[in-house]
Amino acid sequence: QVQLVESGGGLVQAGGSLRLSCAASGRTFSDYSMGWFRQAPGKEREFVAAISWSGGSTAYADSVKGRFTISRDNAKNTLFLQMNSLKPEDTAVYYCAVPTARPLLDYEFARPDEYDYWGQGTQVTVSS
Repeated sequence: QVQLVESGGGLVQAGGSLRLSCAASGRTFSDYSMGWFRQAPGKEREFVAAISWSGGSTAYADSVKGRFTISRDNAKNTLFLQMNSLKPEDTAVYYCAVPTARPLLDYEFARPDEYDYWGQGTQVTVSS
């Protein structure tokens, strides 16, 4: 079992920045890759970014590439998402997620059904 708790969401103006955190517990944090997803009202959950167990490999959705940075601190069992140059269309609930037994980004990391554990989400609202 893995428990995930996101934090760091809030209200920010367009062009601003936020840093999301995801604290993990229950299993060895460095055993697995992790991902960030988001879901806006009335829309499907969509992939944002993923990172391998070591942080050596990352992947991003085209919509956030160059603005968002995913990282992790295995010593602190924490995943991060640094979000810069935020746009109103980034408004959503952001979730961190873990796939079972996947240390590398060698799976379909953009598919929500590849992930077995999810946090409760943190709201990000970007005003224009």
